[in-house]
Amino acid sequence: MEQSLETPGQPIKNGSMPHEHSVYMMLVDSAAQARDEPALRKYAPLLEELALRDEHRPYLGIAHRAWGVAHRLAGEHAEAEARLRQALGLFEGLESRWQIGRTLLELGELDLARSDRGAAFEHFSGALTVFGEMQALPEAQRTQRTLSTIA
Repeated sequence: MEQSLETPGQPIKNGSMPHEHSVYMMLVDSAAQARDEPALRKYAPLLEELALRDEHRPYLGIAHRAWGVAHRLAGEHAEAEARLRQALGLFEGLESRWQIGRTLLELGELDLARSDRGAAFEHFSGALTVFGEMQALPEAQRTQRTLSTIA
């Protein structure tokens, strides 16, 4: 995927071209899901810079969440919480349920890293509610399995 950043683009349809924002977003989101801290620290600042420059709130939220994951992986829990709360606030303002659910999952993971099972249960339960409302069954099932291990 990194190579696509160096490849000249061509109009795809109706004159549109894929932007580097989208590529960085995919790199960041993939790194977050893979728990790849070095990749997160490489790509999150690039996505954040573009999102701030262009006032792209969804991608800024994804960048904040990615930073939250990177900080959690490094044991920097206060920084992780701050970034994850920023992401959650942006996604709630956008009413982006999928991103809200994903961010609640990351807050739950942070709670587990802090050994706060009660808060983790609340965050995972919130994610389960969001995924259930969306009928995002695979995510809801994974979240339910996680909940059953901490209940």
